[in-house]
Amino acid sequence: MLKGIPHIIPPELLKILCEMGHGDRLVIADANFPAQSVGKNSIVLRMDGHGIPEILRAVLQLIPLDQYIDQPVILMDRVDGDKADVSIWNIYDDIVAEYETRGKELITKIERFAFYEEARTAYAIIATGETSQYANIILQKGCIIK
Repeated sequence: MLKGIPHIIPPELLKILCEMGHGDRLVIADANFPAQSVGKNSIVLRMDGHGIPEILRAVLQLIPLDQYIDQPVILMDRVDGDKADVSIWNIYDDIVAEYETRGKELITKIERFAFYEEARTAYAIIATGETSQYANIILQKGCIIK
């Protein structure tokens, strides 16, 4: 074990986060997301026993979000006419605001298939056990500035 590392972060994810550079993307995907097919050119890490909010909180303790773009956090928007509960987005707003002074303005939503295309460019995808619909999130890593 290491001091200061959230206990939910497995060694493989710690390695991935360390390997990622400025501008690299990390997808934290819900249980319905086609992680293996979308991530065939990425690293896919399974964390099925966990929900996205707890993973998001742990990841944001370790990496900065890209400070050179306005919206380094991307959510999959609801399909037109879909009435799915997206209250998880409010939780994301709170978590991002907890770790980034720019707050929820860092978050944008894009159409489902556009999200898949963006996800295909990710360095890594974490496949979770999250059962909320439209819970998928992309984080773009920033720089640690001293």
